[in-house]
Amino acid sequence: MLEVSNVDLHYGAAIALRQVSLTASVGEVTCLLGRNGVGKTSLLRAVTGAHPISAGSIKWEGEEISRLPMYDRAKRGIAWVPQGRDVFPLLTVRENLETGFAVLPRAQRKVPDEIFELFPILKTMLRRRGGDLSGGQQQQLSIARALVMKPRLIVLDEPTEGIQPSIIKDIGRVIALLRQRGDMAILLVEQYFDFAHELAQTMVVMDRGDVIMSGRREALDEAEVRRKLSV
Repeated sequence: MLEVSNVDLHYGAAIALRQVSLTASVGEVTCLLGRNGVGKTSLLRAVTGAHPISAGSIKWEGEEISRLPMYDRAKRGIAWVPQGRDVFPLLTVRENLETGFAVLPRAQRKVPDEIFELFPILKTMLRRRGGDLSGGQQQQLSIARALVMKPRLIVLDEPTEGIQPSIIKDIGRVIALLRQRGDMAILLVEQYFDFAHELAQTMVVMDRGDVIMSGRREALDEAEVRRKLSV
């Protein structure tokens, strides 16, 4: 389980997160919802180690990781799929996937066949450069690269942003399959309520750096959540 407790995060004098707490359990999708600029990505940066926290605690599998650098968190099984995809444009698809080997023991440095079962389009594009792929294909590559790391926690920042509807459905199918597999926790940031509601067991709503609603999906008032997202 991921446990985020009373986390503050600053950018200089500006506070981005105030006393934020959430949990994400293995075998479940925890979805973080909110409008633009409310702190969702800042929270993911705190979890992955991309930005230091000012106060609070972050634990993964019972271990305090708040002060660990990003590469140490990756070695502990935390993978990040950032907003905007961030594939290496001059590397081939195969080379992009192989960058996930960095945190693996040498004996495990092989792209699993499952990657191409989840994303069959990538198998036909292994020699193409990442920068030549469409936005939707790059998003699939970014998720696949994270899965090569064999993560136990995968953090996805708005994987549907700017993606055509057919690939949004494919990404939703992959997230559902990963959830059903039951060996990783999934922390998903989304703006689209319907996509999030279909996948998540736990939903957390943020506004202006604070958590304003959280709970099991079935326990939350759907109309109230939608209202919070539209205010």
